[in-house]
Amino acid sequence: MKAPLRFKIFGIVARQAAILGVRAFVIGGYVRDFFLGRPCTDIDIVAEGSGIELADAVAQELGLKTTVFKNFGTAMLRYRGLEVEFVGARKESYRLDSRKPVVEDGSIEDDQKRRDFTINAMAFSLQQNDYGNVIDPFNGMQDLQDRIIRTPLDPDVTYSDDPLRMIRAIRFATQLGFSIEKNSFESIKHNAGRISIVSQERITDELQKIMAAEKPSIGFVLLERSGLLKIILPQLAHLKGVETMEGKGHKENFSHTLKVLDNVAAQSNNIWLRWAALLHDIGKPASKQYQPQAGWTFHGHEFLGSKMILPIFRQLKLPLTEEMRYVRKMVMLHLRPIALVNEVSDSGVRRLLFDAGDDIDDLMLLCRADITSKNEATVRKHMDNFERVRQKLVEVEEKDAIRNFQPPVSGELIMSTFGLKPCKEVGLIKDYIKEAILDGRIGNNFSQAFALMQERAKELGLNQQDA
Repeated sequence: MKAPLRFKIFGIVARQAAILGVRAFVIGGYVRDFFLGRPCTDIDIVAEGSGIELADAVAQELGLKTTVFKNFGTAMLRYRGLEVEFVGARKESYRLDSRKPVVEDGSIEDDQKRRDFTINAMAFSLQQNDYGNVIDPFNGMQDLQDRIIRTPLDPDVTYSDDPLRMIRAIRFATQLGFSIEKNSFESIKHNAGRISIVSQERITDELQKIMAAEKPSIGFVLLERSGLLKIILPQLAHLKGVETMEGKGHKENFSHTLKVLDNVAAQSNNIWLRWAALLHDIGKPASKQYQPQAGWTFHGHEFLGSKMILPIFRQLKLPLTEEMRYVRKMVMLHLRPIALVNEVSDSGVRRLLFDAGDDIDDLMLLCRADITSKNEATVRKHMDNFERVRQKLVEVEEKDAIRNFQPPVSGELIMSTFGLKPCKEVGLIKDYIKEAILDGRIGNNFSQAFALMQERAKELGLNQQDA
């Protein structure tokens, strides 16, 4: 194992702390990740004194500038790919209606008590007499070995004081593959309502980290079991459960959704494709119907789901621009590839390629991930069908170059040819040519499109201008 304080910056901090006459420590994530063997470039330094003064002294020796956050009493500098944040040791107390603490100067022991979890409360000493020694008052090292998330103090105090820690516990459990200690999880369950005082931005930041994990389903299972999911993303919680009519039950859509999410996560780091996987069936509760002959149906759930994406993104304060539009498109189109199975026609494939554009590969990945069943024969059948559609996509794309195609005849050409200004007829001709190409009545080339333009213009009573 490499030395814990191998970076040059640690020696400089230790030297400047000694000159200032303050004790300094490395605390939190860097210590935890060192023992887990995980890379970490974010370093937290806590000083029994002014963290800002220590940061300024270190920056001066290195010829750097610090970024100071006076409202938080912290300072930060960047050095050789490291981001080093300095803060004075603190003790905190909280009001019931806020997650913003009343902060006072404190000792390293006070600072460790206010940390969220034992594995984040460990520190390395930067004092000359015990340089590099581990300070671990809450047995965080044992919890690392046991792979447990546990709070330093009574979990009711820890979570009620700062309710964001409840989602952070779930996030760390998801990222690290740890379990949450029983009393701690029970505390999350009966403090779940306190999450309402936390800003949506902070909550969404934790959700994004859960989504980026190797197996994000772990986090959403814990969010649902804890009662947090129905508060922060009720639309997803509504997928939970199975309704039965006349002895017939439908697929359990929550567990199916999480399986699809993990399938996508195993193939792609695209966070927005993962969001599309999480939300692909979000319209099912609203579209669910029981029909005695057919059983349970969810007709139109992709359309209803796509309409829900903007409100959900707005609620979560996720980007409302191209990222949202991408997720909405994926949700809207996620059934289209398999819908082609009964008749894998060139026309249907062209239209899918046209609608999906450059996102067709992501859509196919989502569609494949959506094939889940405990019945291996059913999975094999659907996979075979999926492969037929995928192969047809490749063939049509190579032949017709439809993906994101622009009709060979532009609106400007139509207007100049027939002496028109922008009008309804221009749109009618363009749509007519596009549909003809997608239906395969003409090729995706200029000569055939120009001839069809002339034919359609004649039907509309338009006269070609003299050259």
